[in-house]
Amino acid sequence: MTTILIVDDDVKLLKMLQRTLTYEGLMVITASNGLEALKQVDSYHPEIIILDWMMPKMDGMEVMHELRRENNRAFILMLTARDALENRVEGLESGADDYLVKPFAPAELVARVHAFLRRIEGKSDKQPVSYEELHLDPLTHTASLAGTTLDLTPTEFDLLHYFMRHPRQVLERAQILTNVWGYDFGGEQNVLEVYVGYLRRKLEAGGHPRLIHTIRGIGYALRTEF
Repeated sequence: MTTILIVDDDVKLLKMLQRTLTYEGLMVITASNGLEALKQVDSYHPEIIILDWMMPKMDGMEVMHELRRENNRAFILMLTARDALENRVEGLESGADDYLVKPFAPAELVARVHAFLRRIEGKSDKQPVSYEELHLDPLTHTASLAGTTLDLTPTEFDLLHYFMRHPRQVLERAQILTNVWGYDFGGEQNVLEVYVGYLRRKLEAGGHPRLIHTIRGIGYALRTEF
């Protein structure tokens, strides 16, 4: 059974979310602040973490930074009342896999969780893939470029894996969102653009040529030359 950790200092919201996800047949644990959250992660090793941004003692961003520093690969859904674009981008670039702006409908949160569950449980393609000097192994969850290991978050890894399974193909934006995130974001969010930018920085570090190219008005393609 998949374990989900919900972290929020709003007791009423915390209990509502716990009840909602328990009804979905999931094991749900909770924490009311960042320090307690880290203890719960050490004790229960949740696969999914629903994390409020603004909390006492240790906020959600600090928790996420600590988890990613420890190479924790849990999927993180950031809850935030900050709906400005720069705040959402900051959360994603800091290691969150998705975000949800408060207030939100419980059904929307359940949909995001089910998208994570499909990514956890529904991965059938476990064969290593390579493109030029880029290598990725889903079984060991490792990736490397020209012999150098790439430090990727779960979503970065899934996105790169999808590109590498379709080299030289022009992939539409909606197609990538559906196959990597598990649902269509509806076009009002720039999650894909943020993650493509994040992957590019890691792949192009040290002067490596661009591999992920923008196809204007359509999407992206993984190829050596544009």
